[in-house]
Amino acid sequence: MLSQPYRAYIEREDATKNMARFYALTIEPTLFGDVCLTRCWGRIGTRGQKMTHSFKGEKEAVALFLDLLQAKHKRGYRPRQSSRR
Repeated sequence: MLSQPYRAYIEREDATKNMARFYALTIEPTLFGDVCLTRCWGRIGTRGQKMTHSFKGEKEAVALFLDLLQAKHKRGYRPRQSSRR
């Protein structure tokens, strides 16, 4: 069982390049007691793509979660602005 919920939604926008991307990460338990990290990405307003990683324990999933979040932060992804809908 997870000690706490892990969810992140970040966006990267650049009007000069016509870029509007999102990246979402979640960690959830599976029915079999494992832990699943799901990441979704794509252009804002589309369904995008999805990839799932399975782990035996929470520690490995959280490590990948934080690594991916840090890498996206370095590329310019930020939490969604509250003024935007």
